[in-house]
Amino acid sequence: MMPEIEIGKCDGCGLCVSVCWRRCLVIIDGRVAIIEGMECTWCTDCEAVCVTGAINCPYEIVLER
Repeated sequence: MMPEIEIGKCDGCGLCVSVCWRRCLVIIDGRVAIIEGMECTWCTDCEAVCVTGAINCPYEIVLER
C-alpha cells in the first residue's frame, strides 16, 4: 500500500521526498509523485511533514498489548 497523493494540493516543496528514507517519492514537474514498484514501509513521515495536506496515508498502525 502506498500513500495517496492529492496532486492539486501539492506545492512541490519536496519535504516529503527529503524524509522518505525508502526513496519512494520524487518531484516531477513541480509535484510529488510515487515511484512505481517501490516498497513503502508505511512510516507516515511524508504525511506528517506535508504542510498542504496533499499526502494521506490511509492506514493505521495498531499495536497490540
